[in-house]
This record gives sequence, structure tokens and C-alpha cells, in this order.
Amino acid sequence: VSAMTSISEVFRALATRLGAERIERDVPLAPMTTFRIGGPAALLYRARTPDELVLALQAVRELGVPHFLLGKGANILVGDGGFRGLVIRVEVDDIDFLDEATVRAGAGVETFPNLIDATVARGLGGLHHFVGIPSTVGGALWQNLHFLSPAPARERTVFIEEVLESADLFTEDGERKTVGVDYFEFGYDESVLHHRDDVVLSATFKLEPTPLDELRRVMRDNLEWRDDRHPDLWLYPCAGSIFQKIEGIGAGRLIDECGLKGHTNGGARIFHKHANIIVNLGGATAAEVRTLIDLAQSTVSREKGYDLVPEIAFVGEF
Repeated sequence: VSAMTSISEVFRALATRLGAERIERDVPLAPMTTFRIGGPAALLYRARTPDELVLALQAVRELGVPHFLLGKGANILVGDGGFRGLVIRVEVDDIDFLDEATVRAGAGVETFPNLIDATVARGLGGLHHFVGIPSTVGGALWQNLHFLSPAPARERTVFIEEVLESADLFTEDGERKTVGVDYFEFGYDESVLHHRDDVVLSATFKLEPTPLDELRRVMRDNLEWRDDRHPDLWLYPCAGSIFQKIEGIGAGRLIDECGLKGHTNGGARIFHKHANIIVNLGGATAAEVRTLIDLAQSTVSREKGYDLVPEIAFVGEF
């Protein structure tokens, strides 16, 4: 495949594996991300079942085709030049209740609202803490989805690993297997998936029967907490926190102390409520966002002596 000189050649090679009718060409990626920024995917394949996801992964690995897995499109910035390769859109969206308190969800299921709504409707708690956070199940395990619970007198960070029972993977070794929680080596914004080319096919969660009024109260409190600090994605598309957490001080606080909160570059702005978030005011480009990222990094390094490390992934050509 290193000898392939055009997307047309890549398309023909993939078509023999995935079917020409299933591969889309020159697909805008911006609408598939929470930032609403970025150029097109040269090729895109929608994997709707675990078998289709495995088939696509086998094809790109064996052919050596540049590829990227796309779920909800949160925590990423797609370059203005798009992605020259195959974007695999993970649309494995089955939700199955295995017993009164156990649910299995495909990697492409949106944790909010779909999975949370389905579990809360059955009076099951555990996933309800993550209300309002854009993610798919696969993405949630990749980053160990978490939320700082604002509950009075017991504020703590809740992690998705606390309710995860097992997950079905397609490993970097080409094996399909079921693993337990320990396999993921979870940390803060961290999992083994950052270091191995393993892909989540589905995950099984063990939840707790909980009174519905309690579930709704926690969800309401959590949404109010987020509304005070985070952008409404309908008004201010964004990718969440731009930089990794700095223990004891916070990246957003450092940026704020440097006077950069509200700083604007073209259609991109450092959010006025939370300086570790950059929002799209409308029509922002990836280049404009990168300029703000560079500004925050250089200013904080010069004035505060801290190095800001991006938390989001940069996808495609910049």
C-alpha cells in the first residue's frame, strides 16, 4: 500500500474488502465533531456492527491504510485539510439488558442521552453521573470518562471504571477477546487504549437499582454544575478541556491568571467561563484554534513556568 499514490487506489483496495457501496468519498467531518471544525475525510466507512468494525480494522491494518476511528467526535480537532485516509465511523449502537442491573452497549452508543436515558428509565444508577457529557461508550473507556460530583459534603470525581464490568475488544494482535476492568489500567484521562491499538467493540456495565427521584436529583445537580462552567454545545461548539489537568492548580486557572480568558482569534475564543476551553463562535478554522492553543502555551510557560500539554487529539492535516 505504500506504493499507492492516490485515494482512488486506496478506495479500490478497500472496496474489495468492505464493498464499494459502503465507502463514502470526500465526506465533511466538521458536522461529526462537537467542535464543528475541520476538513473532509477522503474516505469514510460506517461500521454498524462489531463484525463490520473488526472487518474494517483488519482491512486498514493489513493494507497499511492511514485510518482514524470516529465516535461522537468530542475531544478532537480535525485539521482544515481534512483526513487523507479512511475514517471509520463507529456506529455500533445496540443496547442489551442482560439482567435487572447489567447492561451491554455497543462502542458507538452515546452515553448521553441514549445509554443514560435507557438505564435511568429502568431505575438503574451509575451512569447517570455522566449526564450532559458528550461521548460514546468506546470513547468513555478510552479516556476513563469522569465527572466531579458536586454533591454537598461529598464532592468527589466519579469514573466510569467504577461501573464497568467487562469489555469486548479487537486487540492490536488481531484477537477478539473479553477483558475485565484491570486490563484497562485506568487513570485520570488515561487507559491502556492510549498505548495499545486495541479497539472497544462493546462494554458491559453493572449498575445499582436506585430510586428514580434520586437519579433525577443527581442529574439535575450535575447539569446545573456543568451549565455554570461549560459551554452549551448548541451555542458554543467545543472539544471540552484543551489541556491536561495540572494537579493542584489547573490549566484553566493558569490561562486565566495570564489574562487570556475571552481572547478571540477569528471565529475561535478562549471561553469566558472556563479558560481551558476554546469555543467555535461560528465558522472557526482549525488554524485559528491552533493559534489560541499556541498562545496559551507560550504565555503560561513564559509567565507561570508551566508547560501546558494538549488533552485533545489533533486529527488530519493542519
